[in-house]
Amino acid sequence: MVVIDPPAQSLKLLREALNSNSSTNGTNAEDENIEILSYVASLASTLANTQDFQPSSWVDSLSPYMAALDTTTTTTSGDDNEDGDNEEGIIEKYRALTEKATLSSTDYDSSDDDENAGEELCNIRFSLAYGGKILLHQTKLKLRRGNRYALVGQNGAGKTTLMTAINNGKLEGWPFHLRTEYVDSGSNVDPVHEAKFVLEDLVSSTGRSKDDCTDMLANQLKFTEAMMSGTIGELSGGWQMKLRLAKAVLINADILLLDEPTNHLDHKTVDWLIDYLVGLTETTVICVSHDTPFLEKITTGVIHYENRAAWGPHRKLVHYRGKMSEFVKKQPQAKHYFELATTDLKFTFPDPGRLEGIRTSTQKFLEMDNVDYRYPGAATNTLNGVSLKMSLSSRVAVLGANGAGKTTLIKMIVGETQPSNLGACKLYIHHNLRIAYVSQHAFFHVEQHLEDAPAAYIQWRFKEGYDKEKIASEAFKITPEEQKAIDDFGLEDIWSRRLRAGNLEYEVKKKNVPERDNKYYTKDELLGMGFRQLLKQTDEKIAAKEAGLDIRPVTITEIQKHLDNFGLAQEFGTYGKIRGLSGGQKVKLVLAAAMWNCPHLLVLDEPTNYLDREALGALSAALNEWGGSVLMISHAKEFYSSVCKEEWLVGDGVVKITGQSEERKMRAVAKKKVYEKEAEGEELLDKVGGNVNANGDKYKDATTNFWGATVSKKEARAYEKAKKKGNVEVMRKILQIPAGKVMPGYEELGNGK
Repeated sequence: MVVIDPPAQSLKLLREALNSNSSTNGTNAEDENIEILSYVASLASTLANTQDFQPSSWVDSLSPYMAALDTTTTTTSGDDNEDGDNEEGIIEKYRALTEKATLSSTDYDSSDDDENAGEELCNIRFSLAYGGKILLHQTKLKLRRGNRYALVGQNGAGKTTLMTAINNGKLEGWPFHLRTEYVDSGSNVDPVHEAKFVLEDLVSSTGRSKDDCTDMLANQLKFTEAMMSGTIGELSGGWQMKLRLAKAVLINADILLLDEPTNHLDHKTVDWLIDYLVGLTETTVICVSHDTPFLEKITTGVIHYENRAAWGPHRKLVHYRGKMSEFVKKQPQAKHYFELATTDLKFTFPDPGRLEGIRTSTQKFLEMDNVDYRYPGAATNTLNGVSLKMSLSSRVAVLGANGAGKTTLIKMIVGETQPSNLGACKLYIHHNLRIAYVSQHAFFHVEQHLEDAPAAYIQWRFKEGYDKEKIASEAFKITPEEQKAIDDFGLEDIWSRRLRAGNLEYEVKKKNVPERDNKYYTKDELLGMGFRQLLKQTDEKIAAKEAGLDIRPVTITEIQKHLDNFGLAQEFGTYGKIRGLSGGQKVKLVLAAAMWNCPHLLVLDEPTNYLDREALGALSAALNEWGGSVLMISHAKEFYSSVCKEEWLVGDGVVKITGQSEERKMRAVAKKKVYEKEAEGEELLDKVGGNVNANGDKYKDATTNFWGATVSKKEARAYEKAKKKGNVEVMRKILQIPAGKVMPGYEELGNGK
């Protein structure tokens, strides 16, 4: 007889299961069946190693061999027709003992097994994947009624995916009688949903009476009559989050799933939410949030994504009882949840580059004086008498309640809207100022490219040498009225821009008119003709050229280097799809895309909403190192106070300024536009994707002539020789700059006179 040598632990547990079903010790019977027992123990060990603890798998694998055992080993008494049921009972006990020995000591904190902690709602084991990636493997989830759990893990771990699966009942073994309600983070923009009316939609989606819904909105969340009768899209981000919370409260679910519930909320509403959640006794809460003080106040337990060596490459959920602070005591490596610091993650922002006429970091590039703003059709102004200024040293936090006008102010600064009292106020914005604006709904544009890789998205957006997405936005789009004015004037294009006697002048090429007869018009003259959006597009393209976007290689290799500076690894940046990115990874992509044009001013609207604590620490450190100006809307004081020393308080239609930004080192200086040559293999693969010269010489001598065409190699060599000799006449000739004209970016060559 050949006896397989099984794992001792597996055989021991099998004997324990057998003995619990035997009236005797069964020693003689076991000795007679040792060959079968050893084989069964080996099969069970294989199932345990693959962490397959499904009862059906164990019965299918073991029952043929358990049936062959001597009956004195597997039965105690009773009729023979009960043997099959008894065999399955033994197998189930064996499976449970093996599962407990294999998993319970590692993926479940025993301190959570408190029978007084509330009714058990679910106790399941499952695996979870997204696309081709396994997020959780044979992990356990145990929830009790009335408990409030913080779901904690790094960006991309799969927290939102897990909550979506719970809400849709897609987890193996999930109890379908439980009613769940999911409050999403509001990162996705749905035009159909935003067209619905606030009160009407709340009544239909909750099934509650109009009076109940009105009481919730008006009395508890302070919605006005105009808000309740208007559309969802007319609400600010904060008020939309309040509406989602109102729906969740009115539905009265067994399990409430909250994904970043404090996004866009002011402090008063956060306090209301804390009081509401703490007062729940029959509803279980699972919450994802990067707002650690909020989690500390509401949680009774923590469910943590962990990866341990014994589990192989996959993560599991580990439960901890108590608040976040108690969890950090047990897991000291998670202390970044209470400290705005980073470990290995680092963001690196590109220097902003030269801004014409700005010689110090305190010299203003933007100024408002007595500016008003009123929405079309509104009876009163949203903002009155706004006076402020910004420089490269500015680090400003814009604060105020939801709906106070913070985003309205930001939109004027970035040029999306104009003051309502133009002519009676002063609004100065430097003509070459490059602005990166990461708005509340920045995901909207990214999510039009869900099937593209992040690097491919940036390539598409900037391959023309300017920000195609920005030019196509509503803020830059030419209206039908302006297009008619352009056609009536016979304007073909604006070719160049110059600064003369303090006034901007634009070279206009008209249809059917020779180039030599091109004429310069001042900015005021063109604005008077109705060409506002055309001038905005022209200024944006010239500013992009000043940043070197016209010569920067738009190859996958170059873009991935840029994405690496924002913590988006090649796995996600080049080989992944935008659809598969988490909320935090999408923020990194949006930041990277916004910073591609080396902006002088970075505007962040609620930047803390989707980044984890480590990424926030990296962002804070990068902003403090960066040489540009920062303007942010945020309710997270811990974050904005680490960067901003100046605060603009928006309320009651006015802007009050407190604090003062400190003078910073001047880093916005002219630099030679040089790009390293890429490897030949990558070159051949990437050159079809963007404006890149196949042999790489372009990186060393990147010059284009006055008309936008790339100079030949021979001309480039001649230009370099002339530059070394200081021969301006020859350089102007090579660049084909007409007499009397100044070429943008080459102002040092003068006008040839």
